[in-house]
Amino acid sequence: MSIQQWHNDTLGKKVVEQLKKNEFDAVYFSDREEAVKHVLEYISQGNTVGIGGSMTLQQLRIPELAREKGAEVLDHNLPELSAEEKMEIRRRQLTSDVFLSSTNALTLDGCLVNIDGVGNRVAAMTFGPRKVVIVAGVNKICKDVHSALQRIQMTASPQNNKRLNLPNPCAAAGVCSDCRSKTRTCRAYSIMKRKPMTTDITVVVIGENLGY
Repeated sequence: MSIQQWHNDTLGKKVVEQLKKNEFDAVYFSDREEAVKHVLEYISQGNTVGIGGSMTLQQLRIPELAREKGAEVLDHNLPELSAEEKMEIRRRQLTSDVFLSSTNALTLDGCLVNIDGVGNRVAAMTFGPRKVVIVAGVNKICKDVHSALQRIQMTASPQNNKRLNLPNPCAAAGVCSDCRSKTRTCRAYSIMKRKPMTTDITVVVIGENLGY
């Protein structure tokens, strides 16, 4: 085992342990293949599966694999959709059988930290779907909530804004400037310190760098 893999495994398992203490169902996999198999176990033919905007899920091909299982995948990120169609899909995600997402950051004490532009992702992660599965690579692990918010400002938001080709300052400067742009994506802030009371959430942590 390489030192890097040892470090990934050590941090990943520690986060899972703390997530469980915070009442989340949580599991760690050292590589993506077993993790993907585990995620797909929550999906059955005929399910409606909501997809939060996530490069992690795309890299793991989970939306595609969910379709192959016969699920109806509710993905508002498809380029051919109109603004009205995107909004209708976002609403349907809130009552989906399974909602899949990543998280912007995980803390060593077992918190999930996220920032949204529209708010549909953080809403669905918290309440609505029958099952929520959150998938994250070890690169999302931060020491605490403060460093998690710093990670979002330095890493996640600038890269996502660049990917979405948005005319926000971070897409040029590479770091958040707490802008007042009309297209600002940092609007709805969510910190889950404990699992919401009535929401069934599983967090799948993978010992690889995935997403932003």
